[in-house]
Formats: sequence, C-alpha cells, structure tokens
Amino acid sequence: MARVPTIKFNNGQLYPVIGLGTWKSKPGEVTEAVKNAIDIGYRHIDCAYVYGNEKEVGAAISAKIADGTVKREDLFITSKLWNTFHRPDLVKGAIQASLENLNLKYLDLYLIHWPQAYKEEGELFPKDNSDNIAFSDVDYVDTWKAMEPLVAEGLTKSIGISNFNSKQVERLLKSAKIVPVTNQVECHPYLNQRRLKDFCEARNIKITAYSPLGSPDRPWAKPGDPNLLDDPKLKAIADRLGKTVAQVLIRYQIDRGVIVIPKSVTKSRIESNFDVFDFKLSQEDLDLIDSFDCNGRLVPMTASLGHKFHPFENDEF
Repeated sequence: MARVPTIKFNNGQLYPVIGLGTWKSKPGEVTEAVKNAIDIGYRHIDCAYVYGNEKEVGAAISAKIADGTVKREDLFITSKLWNTFHRPDLVKGAIQASLENLNLKYLDLYLIHWPQAYKEEGELFPKDNSDNIAFSDVDYVDTWKAMEPLVAEGLTKSIGISNFNSKQVERLLKSAKIVPVTNQVECHPYLNQRRLKDFCEARNIKITAYSPLGSPDRPWAKPGDPNLLDDPKLKAIADRLGKTVAQVLIRYQIDRGVIVIPKSVTKSRIESNFDVFDFKLSQEDLDLIDSFDCNGRLVPMTASLGHKFHPFENDEF
C-alpha cells in the first residue's frame, strides 16, 4: 500500500497530508466510512466534539485496531475544542470527553475549533432571549494557555487552531509558549487562503484545508451557487490527466504543501479521494486554479456574527 506523504509540524511531529473529514457524517454512516477509509489506507481522521459522531468514529478505530489492520501509533486522530468549553477550567474536561467518545488514551492533534466562545455549561449552541447565539467573552488567548498543559500531560501530542484570521494568530503568538502546529481553515480554489497561508507558514504554522471540494453538500447552499465540481476549466484539467475534478482539487492542496481533509461516507468516493499520489499538477495548472480565488467563503459561520472574536467580520485574512 502506498505510504501517504507527511508534513512536518514545528514540533517535529509528522502528519499525513491527507485525512478523512467527518463533519456532517451521520452517526449511522460514519463508523463504516472510517473503517473503509482505514482499509483503503487513510491514517489521519479529522473529528470534532460538536460533530456529534465521535463515539461512532471511535467504534471504527477500535474495530480496526482490534482486527489488526492498524496499531494506535499508526493513526493520527484530530479533535477540536468546541466554543462552549473555552473557559480555561473547562478545557481539560472537554478533551477528556472527546477521548472517552473516541475510546483513545491520547489525541495526535487538538484544535481550538473557533476563536469565538459561546456561553458555557448548557447547549452546544446556546441561545439568548432573542433566539441568537449566547456569547461568552472568554478570550481565546486564555483558552490557549489552558490548551498548552494538555501536551505535557500526554492528552495530545500537538495543539493547534482552526478558523483563526491572521490578526488572531499574531495576537495568540504574543503570549503562546507553544506555537500552534496548524491553522485548519476553509480552503479551496474560490478561497485559496494564499495570504493567510503565507502568513502562517512564515511563523511555522501549517495550513489544513477543510471543505477542499467547495462543500457542495453544505445545508445553506442556494440553487445557482457556483459548484467547483462542475467547473469546466477544472474538468478540462481532470480530463487531460485522466482524473476526477475532486482528485484535482485534493492534489491542488497537496501540491501547495497544505494538509487536506476531504469528507465522504461513500466508499467509492473515499477510495477515489485517496487515489491522488500517482500524478502532480503542473505550475501552469496550479496558477490557473489559483486564479479562481474570489474570497468565496462558503462556511461563513453567520450564527455568531457580532461576536468580538468572530474571525470573518472585517474582511480580515
């Protein structure tokens, strides 16, 4: 089986350049999807507490370890701290809850899922009297200070961030003892994140791309919204290479040095998404795909607009 190329984090940890995303994967489907992915050769699984399916992901991981397909140390499991657990005294309990769900003793990577905190000790999407998200004013800098000891305690090998803009990264680094290993962000040709990527890489922080195929199944998509998978220019590249548009989009991230986590629960797609190591895109292809960028954010997190730490409020990058 082809060994998946890895990217080296700033702490020396090697991480597989492709992983299986599990956002929106229904609990009933995700166990089979993760088992299939591990059988196909994926070793990196991207999870989050808020996805509500960590127990089912954990069942798949346990089954594949039990049947001898993999050992725990062959796998790279990521999870994320949800917005209602930003208060420093809640951080350790939150990672422990994910570990229990996943039936693991440690994570390979734990991320702050979003910079903005929500009201603690209630629903995952707490509401105020006007039916808007109830915010907490916990500062992500303080949350990060509570993340750092998790590494020394052996609960996770690495820590990182997700959905942070450049100003938030800069501000975090001023007081961080541990530099985040990655910033996981929405990234695809309509939003190629070149400025944020250059900014983070200059500070030894790798980018991980979620929604690399343009999240065609996002629940809020409107009829007529552009669909990357139907783009004729991408189809032309794919046809020339004898590949699918999805494979071209995944390879685009790998060729840029970005970790990529395409999501699917369909075995044939999980397999196809992994079949990207027998070709490379030319510089000409990469330049053409780069030219699609239109700041086309498809996951705007509008529910928490107005939060002082919302990352996309002021056209920040």
